[in-house]
Formats: sequence, structure tokens, C-alpha cells
Amino acid sequence: MGQFSGGCYLSFFIFVLLGSQAPTTLARENTKWIRGHKGKSQRGEALQHGQSGTLPHFLEEPVDAYIVKSNPIKLRCQARPALQIFFKCNGEWVHQSQHMSQEHTDLTTGLKIREVMINVSRQQVEDFHGPEDYWCLCVAWSHLGTSKSRKATVRIAYLRKNFEQDPQGTEVPLNGMIVLHCRPPEGVPVAEVDWLKNEENLSFDDGNIMEKKGDHNLIISEARLSDSGNYTCVASNIVAKRRSATATVIVYVNGGWSSWTDWSPCNVRCGRGVQKRSRTCTNPAPLNGGAFCEGMSVQKSTCNTVCPVDGGWGEWSEWSACSSDCERQRSRECTAPEPKHGGRLCDGVAVATENCTGGLCTQNRKLLHDAKPQGVENSSDVALYSGLAAGVVTVVLLIVAVTLYRRSQSEYGVDVIDSSALTGGFQSFSFKTSRQANPLLINSSMQPDLTVSRTYTSPMCFQDSIDKELMAERSLLDPLPDLKVKGVTERAEYHVMSHPQTFPRGLAPDYRGVAVGTTLGRRGKNLFSPHVSLTPRLPLHRATAVFGHAGGRLVVPNTGISLLVPHGGIAEDTTWEMYMSINQEDSSTASDDGSEIFLSPAVTYGPPGLDLSYPIAMTIAHCAEVAADNWTIRLKRHIQDNKWEEVMSVNEESTSCYCLLEAQKCHVLLEHPGRYALVGEPLNQEAGKRLRLAVFGSPDASNSLGFTLRVYCVDDTPHAFQEVAVGERSRGGRLLEEPKMMLFKANTFSLQVSIQDVPQLLWSIKPFTTCQEFSFSQVWASNQHPLQCAFTLERYSHSSSQLSCKISIRQVTGKEQILQVYTSVVENEKGVVPFFTQSDCTITSQTGSRAFKIPLSIRQRISTTFDTANANGKDWQLLAQKLHIDRNLCYFACQESPSSVILTLWEAQHPDSGDLDSLASALEEISKVHSPKAVSLSCSKEERDSEFTKLA
Repeated sequence: MGQFSGGCYLSFFIFVLLGSQAPTTLARENTKWIRGHKGKSQRGEALQHGQSGTLPHFLEEPVDAYIVKSNPIKLRCQARPALQIFFKCNGEWVHQSQHMSQEHTDLTTGLKIREVMINVSRQQVEDFHGPEDYWCLCVAWSHLGTSKSRKATVRIAYLRKNFEQDPQGTEVPLNGMIVLHCRPPEGVPVAEVDWLKNEENLSFDDGNIMEKKGDHNLIISEARLSDSGNYTCVASNIVAKRRSATATVIVYVNGGWSSWTDWSPCNVRCGRGVQKRSRTCTNPAPLNGGAFCEGMSVQKSTCNTVCPVDGGWGEWSEWSACSSDCERQRSRECTAPEPKHGGRLCDGVAVATENCTGGLCTQNRKLLHDAKPQGVENSSDVALYSGLAAGVVTVVLLIVAVTLYRRSQSEYGVDVIDSSALTGGFQSFSFKTSRQANPLLINSSMQPDLTVSRTYTSPMCFQDSIDKELMAERSLLDPLPDLKVKGVTERAEYHVMSHPQTFPRGLAPDYRGVAVGTTLGRRGKNLFSPHVSLTPRLPLHRATAVFGHAGGRLVVPNTGISLLVPHGGIAEDTTWEMYMSINQEDSSTASDDGSEIFLSPAVTYGPPGLDLSYPIAMTIAHCAEVAADNWTIRLKRHIQDNKWEEVMSVNEESTSCYCLLEAQKCHVLLEHPGRYALVGEPLNQEAGKRLRLAVFGSPDASNSLGFTLRVYCVDDTPHAFQEVAVGERSRGGRLLEEPKMMLFKANTFSLQVSIQDVPQLLWSIKPFTTCQEFSFSQVWASNQHPLQCAFTLERYSHSSSQLSCKISIRQVTGKEQILQVYTSVVENEKGVVPFFTQSDCTITSQTGSRAFKIPLSIRQRISTTFDTANANGKDWQLLAQKLHIDRNLCYFACQESPSSVILTLWEAQHPDSGDLDSLASALEEISKVHSPKAVSLSCSKEERDSEFTKLA
């Protein structure tokens, strides 16, 4: 800042100064202004400057500015008192025409205030090439001199796109330190940095979270579970806002063992056994991929249990002397041995008493009858005989009264009405063993999941025949009196002996030679290859047995398929070699238009030409969800050229066959051999079929650090899952979680399978394989074929022996089902577990009375009673109603013995449990019914045969 004085010569010096520094044009302009202003300045000098006596003072100076894109900026100056203000940029004066000025008087001081503005464009800044940034300042004049403002720089603002350093995702343990580095992109002005967590601004009010301002690092001193999330660094200035790559922070928790449980009781009641205790990895449980607990979850220890000793009687003592009561006693003690450790006490009495005079008791050393008077003796005899006579008469009257009462109450014999005739006359027998810990699982001690597949009640495999021996039929019927029915004579005794020389063999080589063991192949081109190669095994898909007049039961093991041949179904003195087999159909749909799908395996029974007097009962497992009326389900029969014809609809009436549909199986009464299957047509998108989901695992043979998880989605039938089990057994696979069931609906949405929660610090997985998908058509029309997808994982170190993750399976827009994998991958720690304890069973048939729950004689009496309606209208229709078989009764009306066929169907429904109480309860209810409304149903055999002929 400089100062000049000289009174009236001030204007001249100003002109000289401007002429020497400004352009010629500006000098001329300023000269004109000075000359015109000379007179005015002289007149107002005393008023304007005489009082203040100060140089110009800047009320507003130009400030640093940034040009955003192509928008010019304004620089502003304001001074008091000031005759004139000009801008000077980069050492050169700005032309007066580029100035925008205005002037006003300060009302307080009366001094003039001048304000000047100029525009600076992007082009001006870009055209300037100097050692420093583009700058401008203001120069203000007054009578006393000039004043200069501060320099204001003008820069072009920008912000580059790429961060110099993006934050990186990390995994830290609980209470560990989290450090996320961020270096924002280069920019003018320098960008400010903010942090986002899960797309929300991160608050730094918590003392646990801090930001290092110098290098913009985010530091969390003690990580909490809530600190897990997606973090983003955001850089912004006046030009733009940039986002860094998202860094995923996972705060994991390593598993810790809980306390040991108490030791379990010894597993044997006597001798050397085993007891165990367990602990769980729940203190805390592994979370977010944290390491699983090291060590064993179960400890076992040997134990010795003292065996119980049952008590035994010692020797009897000598008889005591005869007492005054003419009795003598002897005793014994339970000391040979004494009962110990919970053993049973001795059975029987400890003291025995008997008369010691042979009935002749003495008194005062004389016989009593000798001492009695004669009259007394005679009166005693009369009283004795009178009492005996009265007792006999009373018993006879009681028997007559009971007989009359029973006849008045019911027309039936005791065997039909009284439930004790069923529950007390014989023992029920079940071939189903008690459920043990699931041998399919590696760790069977895990808590059961309520979403697992439901248990099939049809027989999977018979136990050894030595365990099935029932008491003889004669002993079963001993408690039962003969049944007498009005107008019906006793039937001849059934003969169960058969003659083996009458086998009709070799009638159908095409049926008996069916290749039922096939290799499951991929259907269509997709990434999910159900390539389980199965070795054909005869017991797996086929069962054969010889049946005669006594009938029997035939079971294909582990498939939910069985066949019941009723007593009398085959003529006397005749035997047939019958078989059942499961066929793999080439077509996935049962109709030409593809609207129907198979809901069960295709089952063949034969041989052709089989002549039956009564229909057989065949049980077939299916996978349809029949709780709601969303399906039209039909029974179809294979004819030729892979074509199927409809036999009947499950919900329609028919006299050719009978279908009883249950939640997981269907019982069919048939008289003609052939290949049958259940097919379904969905009526709406809510129709669904059940899928069974299972995950198997095995080490990778080509990589010692690798482990493969195979996820299967199959129709929820025992046969379909058996295919998977056999294939996995051949490759050494292990079932890692209890199979679960899910409902797959007909809404055309696909099925997604994904793996989650894999510990990233311990395991790696092939990229782009964490989520895989089955198309809707693959799942919907799978036709009992297993669908498989695989996840290949690799551990970083041999020390990582535990694998914990989740397999998520869901239909798009549907509910999710989770399979929890929690296993050791070291092969020698966990041996291969067999999938079915009964998979190698060879007993697939029962013949004669052992195959039925109802003894033959009771069955015959029930049939004889109900086949002909009595005066009260209690007939086979009422029996069917009480047994909950109350539809399509026309079928039974066409049978020679409707009651016998109804009981055959009941036997097929109860193969394992032998629920004889339900049958006894039904008979008891019938006895209480008075005059039911009977509906007459009739049907001829010719009508029934003609209906089946139309189908054939």
C-alpha cells in the first residue's frame, strides 16, 4: 500500500500512475474521468475527506473461488471511502468495461461506499499459464492514497473417479480391532470423507468408533457382533460425490464347549457296559463362520452294574405239632438266595398249613362225632344237602337269565360284539422294530428336527421268521365260544395245505424278466447331473414268493410297496409263484399333453393269467400333498408302447377296482395282474408334491484337502430315496443331516439350492457355484429320479478338520428349508454309516396265518355275520362305515363276500401296528347301533367284469 499527498495535484498523479501501468485505452478513459471529476473533487473534498482523513478501507475483499464445470464465478470488492475501485488479475488491470460497480452513501457516517464485481470464466483460467494459480485483487483510490485487497485465487474444481485406496473387507474375532483404510480420489477442493454402514451414515458418537482424520481411516477398537456389515467410504466436494468399493466386515465368534452333562446310566442292567456324557459347542456357539470347538463332543466310559439276584426259597421246615384246631404248619424262607440289587422276591407262600387229623378232629381226647348226640348228626346232614340243592338251583337260574339277556341285546355272538374276543383271544404282533437312533446320521445325538420327513407305515422289510412265530391258531381261539348265527350253518374247515406240484410257472417270461435295476441318468441338458450309478440288485426292486389258498403278504424292501393276497383268494390245491417289481419309466409324464405326472413308482405284479377268487390289496407310496383338493389323482395301467390307460379316478365310483388314498400311500384292490401307477393332474397352482431333501458328503479322492457336498432333491417316497442311498453307499458317502421334506408347488417357479455360512478363513469354494438352480420342469416331472447338485470345498490346512455350513433349498417365492451341515471331514474319524439297517434283508414274504392280524376263524365268523343283513339291518355296509371305508361301496357289493374284502383292505392299512383295538371298537359300536338305515346295493359279476373289459 502506498501514499501520495499534494492537494489539488492528486488527480494528476493518479493519471500518471494509470498511464504508466494500464493500457492506453484505460488511460484515456481514466483521464476523462479525472478531468470531469476535478471540479467536483475540489468542491466535495472538504466534506468527503477532510473529516475522515483515512485511506480506503475494504469492507469486503475477494475470496478464493472454484469454477464448477463451465459456470463463471464472481469476485466482489467493497471499500469506504473510495473514489474508484479496479481489479487486477495476474498482474494486469482488468478493463473498466468488465467491471460492474455501484455506489451508495453510508447513512451513519455520510461516507461513500463503492462496490465492484467482475466475472471470471473457465476459459480465462485455462488460458492462464503461470507459476502459480490464477489470482485477482482489488485496488481502491481516495484523496489520501490507495489500498490493495488480499489476493483471491480462482481454480477449476474437479474430483477424479477412482479412489487411491479402497477399504478392504475383513473378518475379525469378537472384541478384536477393525481398521478400514480409505484414500479418496484426487480433487480440487480436497474431498471430504464420510463413512456408510449398510447404506446409512455411520455415527461417531460411540466412543468405540473413531476416524483418523489425517488418512481417513476408520478404526473400531473393540469389535461387536453389531459391527458386522457392509462399509462404504464416500468422498465428496463441490463438484461430485464418489463411493468406494463396499468392504464387508464379519465379526465372528469361535465356538466354545459347554459344561459336560452328568454321566448317563449304564446301558446294561447287568455286567459290563458303557456310559457316556456329552457337551455341546454352544458356549458360545460358532457364529459367522467362527471356528468349531476342538475336541470330542461325547465321552464314553466303561461301567459295571451289579447284576440283580432273584430270591429263591429255602428248604421247608419240619411240620409243627398238631394244634388244638387240628392244624399243623411248616415254613420256609426266601434265602436261597436272598433277593439282592433289585432282584425279584420269591413267588409263593412262606407258611403252609394243613389238617393233621384227616378230618377227624378230637376234643378232650375223644373224636367229635363220637361225642355228638345222634340228633345233632342227623340235623347237620339235612342242612348240608339242602344247601347244595339251593346252590345248584341258583346257578341254573342265573345261567338262564344271562342267556336270555344276551339274546335280547343282540343278534350276534360274543365273538363279533365283544371287543375282548379280539383283544383277549390272541396277541397282536408287529414286525416293526422300535425306533433307535438314526443310523443314517454321523452324529445321531443331535436333536431331532420337526421338519423331517414323516415315517412310512407300510412294511419296509420283514424281520427274521424266527422272531415272527405266533401261537398256534387253536390256542388263539380257545377263549372264544363258537359263534352261532341264525339261518347260517357252520362252514367247513379251511385247509391250508398246498401241493407244490401245481405251480403255474413260466407263464410270462416278459414280466418275470423285467430289468428293474437301472442307472439314473440326467434328463435334459443342465448343470445338475443326477449321475448316481446304481448296481441292479434283485432284492432292491423285486420280490417273489409262492402263495397258496392260505394267502400271504409280499413286500419289496425299503420301497413302501407291498401286496396282500387274502385267504381263499387262490383256489384250494393250487399255488402260484407271484412277484412284484418296480419299473423305471422312460417318460416323465403319464399323458400325451404332459398335464399329468407320475406320483408313485410304476409297480408290476403277476404273473399274467393269475386266477383269483378275491381281489388282492396292493399298497403304493406316493408323493402328492392330498390335504387340499388341488389334484385329480388317477390309477393307470400300462398297456403297450409306453402308453397308459385310466383304470379309475380316486374320487370316482368304480366296480372294477377300489382305491383308498391316504396322506402318503394308496391301497388298491385289484383282480387283474399288470403294471400300475398313480398319476396326478394339478387343478391349480396350489397343487404340490412332497420332496425329500438330503445332503451327503465325502472327501475328494483327487484332492486331500477337498470335500464334496452332494444335495439331493427326490420325490418323497421310500423307493426314490433308496435309489440315492444305494448310490451314495457305493461311493462312500455319508448322510450329514436328517433328510427333510418340503412342498414343491405347481406354480412354474424353479428350485434354488445355495450354500451359506462357509467359514471363509478356513474353507474356500469354487467361484460361481454357491447358488445353483433346478428348472421347474426338472423337479416337477422328475418321476422318482433323484436330482443332484454338488458343492466342492477346499480347506486351507489339514488342521481344519471340522466343517459347518448351511444348505438352503427353496422354491422361488416359496418357503426356505435349511439343512445344517456340522461334521468332521477326516475320514478315519467318522466311518461310513450304513443308510438302512434292513437294506440287506432277504425275508420279503409271509404266508399263511402269520401274514394276517385277524385270526382265520374270527375273520370267517365276521364275514359270515355281516355278509347277510339281519333283522336290525346290521350288515357289511355298517362294518365299512365303522372302519371309515364309506365311499365307492358299489365295489364291495359286487364281491362274493363284501365283508371279507373289507377286512382285506383293513389288513393292508395296518401291516405293522396291527391295530386290533380299532377293529374291536368298531364291532362294539355296531352292537350299540339300533336299526340303522340300510341302503340296498347290488352288483353282478358280469357287470364288474364288463367294466374292466372296457378298460382293457
